[in-house]
Order: sequence, then structure tokens, then C-alpha cells
Amino acid sequence: MVDFELTKTQHHIISAAREFGKEMIHPAEVALDKLADPKEVFTSDQFWEVMAKAFELGFSKMALPEEFGGMGLDAQTTGMVWEELARWGPGFATTWMPGAIVPQLITFLAPDNKKLVETFVIPYCEDNTGSQISAWCSSEPEIGSDGKNYDDVNVCHHTTATRDNGDYIISGAKSDFPSNGGIANSYIVFACIDPSLGIKGSGTFIVPAHAQGLKKGEPLDKIGLRVLDQSAVFFDHVRIPEDYLIFPCGEDYPMLHNAIITVGNLAVGYVAVGVMRAAYEYALEHAKNRVQWGKPIFEHQLIAKKLFNCYQAIETARALLWKGSWLSAKAFPGDLKTSIAAKVYATEQAVFHTAEMVEVFGAYGLSKEYPVEKYSRDAKLLKIMDGTNETLLIKAASLL
Repeated sequence: MVDFELTKTQHHIISAAREFGKEMIHPAEVALDKLADPKEVFTSDQFWEVMAKAFELGFSKMALPEEFGGMGLDAQTTGMVWEELARWGPGFATTWMPGAIVPQLITFLAPDNKKLVETFVIPYCEDNTGSQISAWCSSEPEIGSDGKNYDDVNVCHHTTATRDNGDYIISGAKSDFPSNGGIANSYIVFACIDPSLGIKGSGTFIVPAHAQGLKKGEPLDKIGLRVLDQSAVFFDHVRIPEDYLIFPCGEDYPMLHNAIITVGNLAVGYVAVGVMRAAYEYALEHAKNRVQWGKPIFEHQLIAKKLFNCYQAIETARALLWKGSWLSAKAFPGDLKTSIAAKVYATEQAVFHTAEMVEVFGAYGLSKEYPVEKYSRDAKLLKIMDGTNETLLIKAASLL
């Protein structure tokens, strides 16, 4: 049976995440969210100070194997920490989650490739600055949700990879949505090798940010998660060695893509729970201190109902996520439909209940003096992250 009691290791790392969150993440996230120009966020000393501390504390490498310098934490422990980090700064949390995608896929797909390990994995694990962060590039201007359309051979990535004298030349563009696209040191890039296979004709490549012909776009100006850089990435005849192809095109492509979705959806779900927790904890404290009609508004039944419903949503969403993580721990990558169910449920609840917590604050909830309006904005993006909930529901339903 599943045991809900935390281990000493889990208590220790969650406490460390909470302390880091209170002292550094939350003040920085709130301040950076208020900057009108998103470019200023990612050039600010405050952003990079938090990034450096996160890397120094090891939150950047929680799931990476110990043999490569990672922490080797299981999926359940990692998920709990993601929730805690997101409670204090969902923008930073969603920066760190995809930030390890390059070293993670190398250790999973090509652990014996000494060149790739020494070039990308070891430097990442040893980094104390945050500069080695990575990103993954899948979505394109015309290929968004279609990136999961494995059956229509007329649909393929427009970014191409062509063999040339033992190398690959990558050309094309990824849309504005690659997380860390503008600040990454390396990228996972899905590029079409064989268009006759549709999306299955895409190979999975590692591309270093310093490669000649790679250009980064401007950060997207978003309503929420403004501390997460999302920028377009352009490839103008970028030449990379052939062994930077870490997963070939073909019938197995959906397996890799679905594995990434299975793990990624759980991560997004944990962020949603963290965001709900943040809004709920602020609203609960406010409701116990704000007096109207002669008593704290917490004692008014309609307000108490809003708070209890949010508490209930946090607990139920977390329980479903823990099951998804338990399945991942049993056999990687876990169960796709459970991960999708957990992500969809958590993000839908987060959007609804963060808006309800704004209501608890009344007119104050609309003011940036209080962070609840920020959490409502942040939650909205989570329904779209790692696949829109609508397309994920269709995908998961097909597995029933």
C-alpha cells in the first residue's frame, strides 16, 4: 500500500525548498513580475542570483542520476519539491523544470556517449551559476497541438535536419513558446528528417546555444509566469555532429514524445497545486483578519465555503499527482493517462480556485499590492503548458 509518511530525506529537502522559497524566490518573483519589459527580467541581477542559488542547492538536478553528479531523487520526492518551489515562485519553478531536459535525455538515451556526457551533463551538474540551463524546442508557428498528431503523414515539423558529410544541418524556426528559449545554453530540438513519416519523421537533436546560425528571439510578453522566459529560436543552417542525434526518427518517436509528456504533465500539475496553495494560504490569513459586518469574513459561510473548496481541491489534486508519481517510480515513465488526468484536474482547479481567492480579498484582490491576482494570472497559463488540456483530454481518452 502507498505510505503517506514522508521520509527524513523528503522532510529535509522540502524544508530546504521552503526556506529558499521564503527568503529568495518569493521576493524576487513578485518584484520581477512587476517589470513591464520582459527583457529586463532575464537581464536582472536578481533573476540570476536566484538561479545561481537554486543550482548551488541542487534543485536544478534533482532527478539526474548520482553517477553523473545529480541527486538521484525519485519521482515522488521530486514532485513534492516542485510543489514547494512553485508555492513561492511558479515562474522560477517552471524555469527549472525544463532546464534539465538536455542532461536528462542524454542520461536516459545516451548514457554511454562519453562526449555528450562530458559536454552537457557534467558541466550542468557542476554549474553553480544557472548558465548551463537547457530548453526543448518542439512547437512551431504552424505545428502546435499537431505535434501529437502521429497518424497524419501530411503533418510534420517544418524545422528540418539534413545529412551533410557526416553532420546534420538544421534549418527552421521554433515558435515563441520554448521555455528558457532565450536564456538556454543548450536545446533539445525536434526536426524533420523524413517528411514521408509525418511527425514520426522527426529526430531528436541536441543543439548548443553557441552553434553558428542559431538565433534567439525576444521573450514573450505574457499575462502570467512572467519570470519564465519563453522565446522563439531560429536555426539558419546550424551544423551539428551526427552523434548529437540522440533519438532517431521512425515508429518509436511517439514513445519518446509520450514519455516526455507523461513526466512533464506531472510537473505542471505540481506547479498548479503550488499556485493554489499560495493563493489559498494568503486568502485564509486575510479572511481571519479582515473584519466586515462585525466579524472576521472567515466566519461568513460563503467565504468559508470558498476556502474549504480550495483546500479540498489542493488535497485531491495532490493525491492524484502522487499516484502518477508513484506509477513513474514503479516503472519509468509511468502511466500517460494518469499523468494527463492529474495535470488537467490540477490546472483546471487552479484556474478556478485562484480566481475564487481573489474574490475572498474583494477589491484588494485586484491590486498588485497583494499577490493573489498574480497567482490567478499564473494559473491560467498552466492549462496550456505541456499541451492544451483539450488536446490532452482527447489523447488520454483514446487510451481508456
